[in-house]
Amino acid sequence: MHRVSVVVATRDRRESLLRSLAHLDRPHGPPVVVVDNASADGTVAAVRAEHPRVELVELPANAGAVARTDGVRRTSTRYVAFADDDSWWEPGALDRAADLLDAHPRAAVVVGRVRLADDGSEDAVTRKHRAAVLGRSPGAPGPDVLSFPAFAAVVRRDAYLAVGGFSPLLFFGGEEHLLALDLAATGRQLVFAEDVVAWHAPAGPDRPTPQRWALQTRNDVLVDWLRRPLPVALAATGRLIRRAPRDGAARRALLGVARLLPRALRQRRPVSPELERRFATAQRPLG
Repeated sequence: MHRVSVVVATRDRRESLLRSLAHLDRPHGPPVVVVDNASADGTVAAVRAEHPRVELVELPANAGAVARTDGVRRTSTRYVAFADDDSWWEPGALDRAADLLDAHPRAAVVVGRVRLADDGSEDAVTRKHRAAVLGRSPGAPGPDVLSFPAFAAVVRRDAYLAVGGFSPLLFFGGEEHLLALDLAATGRQLVFAEDVVAWHAPAGPDRPTPQRWALQTRNDVLVDWLRRPLPVALAATGRLIRRAPRDGAARRALLGVARLLPRALRQRRPVSPELERRFATAQRPLG
């Protein structure tokens, strides 16, 4: 009986997705659900032809990160691991994550160590997690974390669904921050596990494009308005306003914040001062 399913959300990344599925969809491996965000590059037909065991969910429109929640609802296992269409889990990693979650009922998320497929090196987020900048809560199976890439996360299914999963408001880009805060606010633990390894093979440049920066920055500021103290949200918005006249990406981010701010204010639930302190610590650069 499988304890972990894998959910992959994808859009127009057929070849990269097939490479990832070659690692994920294997005999006696975990159930895999692929949620397609209305791809137009033949992704659906290719998955059906090459990976008939994979459960395929076709969305009529691009739902962004919320597609992962559609996938989670299709699973029946206690735990769900996310993967991107350019990532996969090392053999044995999901069993180790499930063992930790079995042994520690308060843990809602196990975040794995990320290795880059090109050269085996570790990414910067992993180095920060190993440094245990937030310490280790009593009884936790590893260092506390409050940020993570979704593709390196194994979640407790019921805890994930109880907080609503990834936010439709944010759509895509930095959506993990809001999920981390919402899970931690319920008293759940989010922990790093050294021996749970996810592999990542990003196809794009190391630096984000201006469009991706604008989306990420928009969402970072929206998270501030959704969950952080008012002075933090005002300061972040002010920095964006000052940058916007000379920076097109900042203008796009600011326009996005302005468009979505009324919805964000209706969903505003500031976290406790202690959780805010820990989240602020987690956001600081390492070293």
